[in-house]
Amino acid sequence: MQANQFFSTSLLQSRQGATITQILAAGITSVDPAAAVARYLRREGNTLQVGERRFDLTTLDHILLVGAGKAGAPMAYAAAQVLDEQLSAGLVVVKDGHLAEPPQPTPPCFARLHLVEAGHPVPDERGVAAAQAMVDLLAKLTERDLVLAVISGGGSALLTLPVPGVSLTDLQQLTAALLACGATIGEINTLRKQLDQLKGGGLARMAAPATLVTLILSDVVGNPLEIIASGPTVPDPTTAADALAILERYDLVEQTPPAILAYLQSRNTGTRSPEPALGDQSFARVTNLLVGDNRQAALAVLETARQAGFAPLLLTTSLEGEAREAGRMLAAILREIALSGNPLPRPACLIAGGETTVTLRGNGRGGRNQELALAAVNALDGLSNVALIALATDGGDGPTEAAGAVVTGATAGRARALGLDPDAFLANNDAYHFFHALDDLLLTGPTSTNVNDLTLLFAW
Repeated sequence: MQANQFFSTSLLQSRQGATITQILAAGITSVDPAAAVARYLRREGNTLQVGERRFDLTTLDHILLVGAGKAGAPMAYAAAQVLDEQLSAGLVVVKDGHLAEPPQPTPPCFARLHLVEAGHPVPDERGVAAAQAMVDLLAKLTERDLVLAVISGGGSALLTLPVPGVSLTDLQQLTAALLACGATIGEINTLRKQLDQLKGGGLARMAAPATLVTLILSDVVGNPLEIIASGPTVPDPTTAADALAILERYDLVEQTPPAILAYLQSRNTGTRSPEPALGDQSFARVTNLLVGDNRQAALAVLETARQAGFAPLLLTTSLEGEAREAGRMLAAILREIALSGNPLPRPACLIAGGETTVTLRGNGRGGRNQELALAAVNALDGLSNVALIALATDGGDGPTEAAGAVVTGATAGRARALGLDPDAFLANNDAYHFFHALDDLLLTGPTSTNVNDLTLLFAW
């Protein structure tokens, strides 16, 4: 990604604007999905190496490529290029607008690789159709077959196959309620895993007895493989009781479709093992490999900032909680840097990675990064030569085309001049329209990667 793909009036007008956008671009480029796959997947003649594992291609009858996620297209293209004529068939599901251009020249094997778009974050009929097609593709495999899966964030919504008795409409209604209540991605995916045939290790069961190797690009804090894309190739340690407890925690029981409640209650017998996959031979031939994550992007930002002359500090890659509270906390840190040089002297760059949540209180438009940035506006009012930048690495923040937003010490004053009250917009969860009026949205377009969010604090 080039630095000029970012847009923000504040960044473009600042003396450090070009340098800061280059630092942002370095973070996204460092987690390029195709490069991540290439680091873990190699072929020399009839030997295929995936991580530390080696496969003799002459002993395999079929090699299938499957997957889902926002980074699915570049991951699939990279894998297909390595497999080349050995690729028997492939099906990968991506979010609308994430069908990245295939590499040129296009190898003949791409004709056997099918990429389809589906709805995100609320699942749709296309995702269900793709999931069923994937089940059909995996049918009748043997121990002489290899399945290579490419999984990235967004896969939970994109690959949906409801359990019997639960409809797509039921899942859509529950997903919308979970997204609005402030539940964490782990909590949301706990519900999804209980209600879907492919999540929570379901894909691995469908692929058995074939060998399955999964390349995973993480969009979850801490990289728990069972949560990323709801762990389609990973044993599920959660239970129906866990799912019901989450509904109780967020007062969602009355909003939950009756079919979902009935299904979860029927499974909640209290006898299910906390590790249901123990002894399940479906996972005996499964290998899961993490190929990229938020820390990788954060460290690239740190090194690029260092090379640009900033004093850098990686604060955390585990930022969670309410977006507005995180925004106020990070603004307080940036204010301290600006006023006292603590904990970093100017020019400084502090990096925080992770994923916050938003509890909807109003009917505005925005995403967690925009809301985080909006909560920082008043706290940074009047400070000179500072910027807080909140960025979704996938290029899409919430249900908007923006990847995030930028706040400087001049943002509050510019807003006042336009008659905009940051607190009023925050109360209505309407960060998008606030920053749109100031031309301070980050507009990158889909980046075809997804490793959580980055918030960067600059003082120069």
